[in-house]
Amino acid sequence: MTDWQNIFAARGDKKQLEDGTLLAPKFDQNGLIPAIATDYDSGEALMFAYMNREALALTIKLGEAVYWSRSRQEIWHKGATSGNVQVVRELRIDCDQDAIWLRVTQKGFGSACHTGYRSCFYRAIPTGAAAAGGVQLVFKETEKLFDPGTVYGKK
Repeated sequence: MTDWQNIFAARGDKKQLEDGTLLAPKFDQNGLIPAIATDYDSGEALMFAYMNREALALTIKLGEAVYWSRSRQEIWHKGATSGNVQVVRELRIDCDQDAIWLRVTQKGFGSACHTGYRSCFYRAIPTGAAAAGGVQLVFKETEKLFDPGTVYGKK
């Protein structure tokens, strides 16, 4: 039986971190590690969040995305309220083990964002000549997949 709270190795030297097989994530001074979720099939960026030790361990254990909510200061099992669960198809860690990449299948309404859009990255920032007259965000998604007021209640 796995002790899910103690599955991480101590951080070793550079060779162990970059070439080894031990999972030794580097959590920041707040005990967090950044995590990006992308669609397993398309590669589309869905959302960015943070995990603490418990959230990462639960993600590994459950095979569903679990994050740390910095605003609420609590564990956040993605989709527990909305039904928009992220089923983890592949979980990766970067070369120096300080960032997590979740390749997921989005369930429920198919939305990763609490605003109702499919992706949290639903607006683009113009650059170069397109931004010369001032920066105006450009909506790349125009249709919400669910009504946040109905799903989450009045906020």
